[in-house]
Order: sequence, then structure tokens, then C-alpha cells
Amino acid sequence: MKLFSFKKKELFSEEEKNRVVNAIRHAERLTSGEIRLFVESRCEYVDPMDRAREAFVSLGMDKTKQRNGVLLYIAMLDHQFAILGDQGIHEKVGPDFWQQEALLLKRHFSSNKIVEGIEVCVKEIGESLYHYFPYESGDQNELPDDIIFGK
Repeated sequence: MKLFSFKKKELFSEEEKNRVVNAIRHAERLTSGEIRLFVESRCEYVDPMDRAREAFVSLGMDKTKQRNGVLLYIAMLDHQFAILGDQGIHEKVGPDFWQQEALLLKRHFSSNKIVEGIEVCVKEIGESLYHYFPYESGDQNELPDDIIFGK
């Protein structure tokens, strides 16, 4: 028997979820690339990139045809994040691009503009994917566009 019923606080409101999913769909519409967002409260790893790698593989993002998936990983309460691009896109944009996107997120997050930061980052990643992996006839959306919520 439960004496108290606590509802777990949502990390994003419905409106914020819709904004992020729409940003992902918009970014992906002109490219064969895939963008996913994985959000959880806490990161169980010292380095959030280790958690991002684990999530990347468990979500099958390493299985895209052109190896052009990108994962944004965010641990909200720990104030940590990582951006992980698969081999195909990483070889095209290089480490400076990811560092630039990380700085962009950090600036937005430090101003408590989480959703806006995600939207801008997704837009810029989508533009890079479009540049290197433009949509071609027959391209399919290989991965869902929804937000993945972890623990």
C-alpha cells in the first residue's frame, strides 16, 4: 500500500517535447542523416560521452546505411551533455564542428534556455548532414524522431 503518491516530474513539458521533435523532423527532412535526443535525469558515468556511446549502440544508431547518425545526450540534473556523431558524419565535419556545437549548447544551457539550445543545435547538425548527406530519392527515415527518456 502506498501512503504517498509522488508523480515524477517531467523533464520537458508537452509543448517543449513537440518543439524538439519538430526541430528534429525539420532538420532531417532534407537529409538521409538521423538525429536523436536522449534525455535522462542523471548520468551514471563520470564522462557523459561514455553514456552517449552506450545509448548510441543500444538505439541502433551505429546501423544506419551511411553511418550518419547523431545523438544528443543530456543528463538534466547533472548538467552534463555529449554530442556523438557516427563515423560517416564525423569524418566529414571533424572534431571542431562537435566542439562548436558543444559550446553552443553550453551557452544556451547556462542561460537556462535548454529547449532553445537543443533546437539551434539540431538545426545546425541538420544543415551539416544536409551538406554532406542530402536527401536522395528512396531515402527512408531509418530511426524514430521521438525523444528517448532514460532514468
